Amino acid sequence: MKALILAAGLGTRLLPFTENTPKPLFTVAGRPLLDIIICNLQHAGCKAVIINTHHLYHKIDSYLNRQKYSIPVITRHEPEILGTGGAIKNAADFWDDSPFMVINSDIVTDIDLKKVYDFHLNHHYPVTLVLHDDPEFKTVSINNNGFITDFHERVPSPFLPSSPAPGLKSLRPEGTKILAFTGIQVLDPEVLGLIPDSVFSSSIDLYRKLISENEKVRAFISKESFWKDIGTPERYRQAVFEKIAPEAFKRAFPGWLNNKIIRTELKGDGSERSWYRLTAGNRSLVMADHGIRRQRTTNETDSFVAIGRHLHGKGIPVPKTYLYDTFSGLVFLEDLGDVNLQTVIQNTENPGEIISCYKLVIRLLIELSVSGATDFDPAWTHQTSSYNQDLILEKECRYFVDAFLKEYLGMDTCFEDFEDEFTSLADKALEFSVNGFMHRDMQSRNIMVKNNRFYFIDYQGGRLGPIQYDLASLLIDPYVELPRSVQTSLLNFCVEMLSSIISLDPHNFLACYKYCAITRNLQILGAFGYLSRIRGKTYFEKYIPKAIKSLKYNLSAFENTEFPGIKSIVEKI
Repeated sequence: MKALILAAGLGTRLLPFTENTPKPLFTVAGRPLLDIIICNLQHAGCKAVIINTHHLYHKIDSYLNRQKYSIPVITRHEPEILGTGGAIKNAADFWDDSPFMVINSDIVTDIDLKKVYDFHLNHHYPVTLVLHDDPEFKTVSINNNGFITDFHERVPSPFLPSSPAPGLKSLRPEGTKILAFTGIQVLDPEVLGLIPDSVFSSSIDLYRKLISENEKVRAFISKESFWKDIGTPERYRQAVFEKIAPEAFKRAFPGWLNNKIIRTELKGDGSERSWYRLTAGNRSLVMADHGIRRQRTTNETDSFVAIGRHLHGKGIPVPKTYLYDTFSGLVFLEDLGDVNLQTVIQNTENPGEIISCYKLVIRLLIELSVSGATDFDPAWTHQTSSYNQDLILEKECRYFVDAFLKEYLGMDTCFEDFEDEFTSLADKALEFSVNGFMHRDMQSRNIMVKNNRFYFIDYQGGRLGPIQYDLASLLIDPYVELPRSVQTSLLNFCVEMLSSIISLDPHNFLACYKYCAITRNLQILGAFGYLSRIRGKTYFEKYIPKAIKSLKYNLSAFENTEFPGIKSIVEKI
């Protein structure tokens, strides 16, 4: 058997995601569809594969050049798309005297291709089409004898052929069923003579012609198999979910039986990701949906997966990642429940217990900084590899001015009015930094509590940087608003603990901390302004007064000659 994989489509319905990635290179559990199909053909006994290409053909060629298959795999570029029939005819010199298989490159399926081919060999009709019961794509009529009798245009829901509108059923011959064409077919070489040379043509038109001439087209009906077309973003994401969610449960819970998986959306926070709890029986996982990849460079999903696996491998308490697909953006994680540090603190009246909780978190924070930096690869980061001046100026200082002062408060001011002071602030926040792995959003909502243990989440923004920044994030956190005396006590505790591990100048450490507390405070207000005004998440507004109060207090620790412009504008808020 030889096979043609149809891969020349433009992927218009999948825009904008196909602007940089052709459909055949969309992935399922990290494997491109093209690779999955080639391996399935290889397993079915295929001796050679040809792939027609057009859109972003050089990326498909580049991918194939990096692979090592046990059978020949070649491409045939179509400068102008020839259609399914044209592609089959364009490969005429590739075929031999045996029946050959043609398969779409934009399907996810576990249909046994060897069974399909053997089925074709065991009858004497020129064509076999593989059909499946998918309500959205039911366009092929078959009779009781298993022969295809007609092809229909797709009918929009709710008037699908499986649920015909009044009067539609009477147009269908008695005993006819309508099923979906899977994009998998087997043809005898004799049909090549019915396809015109070097012009666009459809294989469906070929089959209609055969039927009109009383040639029978056989149907192979796939009943128990998995099949999904990925023609739209929604269908692609659903196909990935349905294919790999059960595998994630099997990895998380060995011996897990295939129970129905129920997906429940969770309330998000400031992130643009969507979160879901997946429940099957008495087992559960959490799924993070980052959205489909738009560019080939490292993105947030890549960082989330790589950094999470790195930290978990170092024994740092983060959720275990069981399975992921970074192109679709789906990541399956350990379920840590719904209780975070903010909830625990708000329900704890004893100040001593609150301090004890934070001391445990600070010990873990030190471990995160020191151990997390060991073997950390800066290539895992999707913004900057380290906490540097450019990041401070753009993502914290300018963010504060643009998103909070201008957009949220409507103040007539601009970043350039304070640029010299912001540059000085950035330099001093870095001058005595004690660098390690930096979480960069170390606040009470990103610390989960399960079985009396603390876990860090939302680490995808991690990079190398000062532990002072994470410590400031934790202590000035407006979601909790720790008393100043408690902040000071915990700050000194961190210095004491860290000094027992590394060589440390307490004076310089605390000096850096003061500046990091300012940069973090600016970032917090920028984020609250953006989330409230631009994203419409107005529930963040109630924390803005606390963040302003904290910023004013932290600025008051500096001499009047330091940051006079910043102090002046903050006092006007």
